[in-house]
Amino acid sequence: MWRLRRAAVACEVCQSLVKHSSGTKGRLPLQKVHLVSRSIYHSHHHPTLKLQRPQLRTSFQQFSSLTNLPLRKLKLSPVKYGLQPHRNFWPARLAARLLKLRYLILGSAVGGGYTAKKTFDQWKDMIPDLSDYKWIVPDIVWEIDEYIDLEKIRKSLPNSEDLAKLAPDFDKILESLSLLKDFFTTGSPGETAFRATDHGSESDKHYRKVSDKEKIDQLQEELLHTQLKYQRILERLEKENKELRKLVLQKDDKGIHHRKLKKSLIDMYSEVLDVLSDYDASYNTQDHLPRVVVVGDQSAGKTSVLEMIAQARIFPRGSGEMMTRSPVKVTLSEGPHHVALFKDSSREFDLTKEEDLAALRHEIELRMRKNVKEGCTVSPETISLNVKGPGLQRMVLVDLPGVISTVTSGMAPDTKETIFSISKAYMQNPNAIILCIQDGSVDAERSIVTDLVSQMDPHGKRTIFVLTKVDLAEKNVASPSRIQQIIEGKLFPMKALGYFAVVTGKGNSSESIEAIREYEEEFFQNSKLLKASMLKAHQVTTRNLSLAVSDCFWKMVRESVEQQADSFKATRFNLETEWKNNYPRLRELDRNELFEKAKNEILDEVISLSQVTPKHWEEILQQSLWERVSTHVIENIYLPAAQTMNSGTFNTTVDIKLKQWTDKQLPNKAVEVAWETLQEEFSRFMTEPKGKEHDDIFDKLKEAVKEESIKRHKWNDFAEDSLRVIQHNALEDRSISDKQQWDAAIYFMEEALQARLKDTENAIENMVGPDWKKRWLYWKNRTQEQCVHNETKNELEKMLKCNEEHPAYLANDEITTVRKNLESRGVTVDPSLIKDTWHQVYRRHFLKTALNHCNLCRRGFYYYQRHFVDSELECNDVVLFWRIQRMLAITANTLRQQLTNTEVRRLEKNVKEVLEDFAEDSEKKVKLLTGKRVQLAEDLKKVREIQEKLDAFIEALHQEK
Repeated sequence: MWRLRRAAVACEVCQSLVKHSSGTKGRLPLQKVHLVSRSIYHSHHHPTLKLQRPQLRTSFQQFSSLTNLPLRKLKLSPVKYGLQPHRNFWPARLAARLLKLRYLILGSAVGGGYTAKKTFDQWKDMIPDLSDYKWIVPDIVWEIDEYIDLEKIRKSLPNSEDLAKLAPDFDKILESLSLLKDFFTTGSPGETAFRATDHGSESDKHYRKVSDKEKIDQLQEELLHTQLKYQRILERLEKENKELRKLVLQKDDKGIHHRKLKKSLIDMYSEVLDVLSDYDASYNTQDHLPRVVVVGDQSAGKTSVLEMIAQARIFPRGSGEMMTRSPVKVTLSEGPHHVALFKDSSREFDLTKEEDLAALRHEIELRMRKNVKEGCTVSPETISLNVKGPGLQRMVLVDLPGVISTVTSGMAPDTKETIFSISKAYMQNPNAIILCIQDGSVDAERSIVTDLVSQMDPHGKRTIFVLTKVDLAEKNVASPSRIQQIIEGKLFPMKALGYFAVVTGKGNSSESIEAIREYEEEFFQNSKLLKASMLKAHQVTTRNLSLAVSDCFWKMVRESVEQQADSFKATRFNLETEWKNNYPRLRELDRNELFEKAKNEILDEVISLSQVTPKHWEEILQQSLWERVSTHVIENIYLPAAQTMNSGTFNTTVDIKLKQWTDKQLPNKAVEVAWETLQEEFSRFMTEPKGKEHDDIFDKLKEAVKEESIKRHKWNDFAEDSLRVIQHNALEDRSISDKQQWDAAIYFMEEALQARLKDTENAIENMVGPDWKKRWLYWKNRTQEQCVHNETKNELEKMLKCNEEHPAYLANDEITTVRKNLESRGVTVDPSLIKDTWHQVYRRHFLKTALNHCNLCRRGFYYYQRHFVDSELECNDVVLFWRIQRMLAITANTLRQQLTNTEVRRLEKNVKEVLEDFAEDSEKKVKLLTGKRVQLAEDLKKVREIQEKLDAFIEALHQEK
């Protein structure tokens, strides 16, 4: 516009000169007029001829006042006055000089315009192109025309005619030329005029050079002050908006408007990411939604930058120590109160109170240490934290462990590789925004994270570079231009979408966020980096960084969320088709629903234990108890007592041994048998197939519940004491009331002895090898040892035939006799071998004799009633087995009562506790409920949930637009 105005002024001057020259045809020539008359002639005939110097206008005029700076007046060199040495033809020379002065004025006007144009072009080239950084500037700047009536302001500005009136009056300037009349009195007119003209041109060039530099400095300073002024205005408006939104949210929170508040966009988006974090990674879709990934070297200030964005000191702090041991996903959203809460907890931490801040930092540290497995330093498991507060920028950030170059003492050997893998896993998401944090107080060459970021985002399309600790860098770095090179990305191979410089405090962990923000603003206002234009105003402070990251985040969300929703629709269709083809008649039950179904089946099976009949319980208990104690009864009670010579000694020995057995072993054995019986019955109900309704997918879970319940169950401590008294009284009773009990005792005795005889014969067969029939039929042979045992057995059987009343032990002379007899037949034996063989041979002989005696006692009940008076038949061994049989029956009955009345209920309670513990342990459910069917149903449920949440989020996003 100013160029057009300058051209108009130049044209006006030219037209005036043309008119002047054309108007002198009928008048007196100008050369013939006197100098003073010529000046009057110009002033009378050309009153409107006013040379105007065009005003310099730049792109900064809309917000700068530098265009009104006063211009320095042109200084003319002094002129010496004197008399002319030649007076001939002086009017002609005077007219020539005056004509040259006119051309000089016209040339100066054109040259001044060209110089101004060239100066403007130079200034324009010096200003950086901010179009690439348009996304960094807040939307309110581009929408400022909605709040400010620019048309009204434009109309209030003066027009070109009013501005022309403000130009200097050139008529008065021409009148002042009359004062130069003494100029022609001395020296040669030509030399003096040329000398004055040359000196003036050199002075004008020097003035323009000095003036341009000063104006550039003034413009830069004015630009800086204007940007800071607008920044303060923007902060004030944001603060007012923050307070107003807080009041509105508080009113809604108190129920003044009586309406149900919808979830905010960022909360809905955070829920989608939380569901995706649990989704199966085999589909590679959960990492394609945007989030801001904060990466940097250890102690570079990642956590401090995140705290400045969240406006609270929420993370654990340490001096040089690794504090971030697992990823922390922080969802920032707007709310009436500044609070924080975890995804899996309902407790709210008030971030305005120091006690809650300390508790929050402690809780985060505990969760990090809990996630880290034994033998590791860092963990890939994510901690999800929501931070709400008035004025917070809505976004989702993930704080990652700091990248290290060396593994120090106390760290796991694979710590460095684990941190690299975690960082790459988050950064390889093509829609993730990488917030690369670089420590400005250390040498740039020591940075590791820049190489890692350049590998993941080589073109810098989604990377934002942040230089921290700029205050320390400005003090320590000798060349400030090095910081500018770092900010512009010239020292690193990586490229970035934007570059920022921030200050996160003075290094004191007790500083408040407000104090850090004030210190940061004060530093940048006085910083040489900003005054020297090494940094732009929009590239500094964490506030500008927060606005830029938030805008970039939502831009990425809007561009990618619908594409991700479409991919999940395709995934859902594939999963539903696979389910219909493989499991057409089954409902889609996920792992939790299957666990509830299995839980009901297990509780039903536990309840079925109470439906077992008492007779079944007693039969099982009696049989199991006898199997457990039969060896002790025969070997330690019956056989030693049977070696006595009379009935009195037999009964005495039996009573003593039964008393000792009852006091020490029998009650404990009985409780063990009862507990094992309960386990067997419980296992039988848990594992037996239910026909077509049986689902083998629950087998591992039922087995785990059974083992854990049995491990937790303990029998009542008082059961043994009460059982000991009952057993002792049962064994003291010797009165057989009827013939039926007598026959039952004989039958029980025969079964026990026959079982022992069978075991003894098997042991002898293994000792001596197969007999002649098996050797012929099955082509088996005896070993050398078996042959020796066979010869020894034959020799001992001859001894028993000679003396059937032989005692249970061999005398030494008998052993010697047997050994010599065998040696005479060429068989060399050891005395210990003779004793071992004798034990089995005599045992078989005794059991056969006892069975024969048992047959004789079948008709001995009559003699028993008469206490075997006047009878050679003695059946004390039958009475012993009757006492044992009766003790077993009474013990089984007592144990059955304990089972049905107490232990089954306690077992049911333990099963319920185990199921409740398993229900809370997701890892246990994943381990116990496995298979393609479970995984397919689980994926299908999660994909549907993700799709529903994404659809709701997209709908809310469109409504916000």
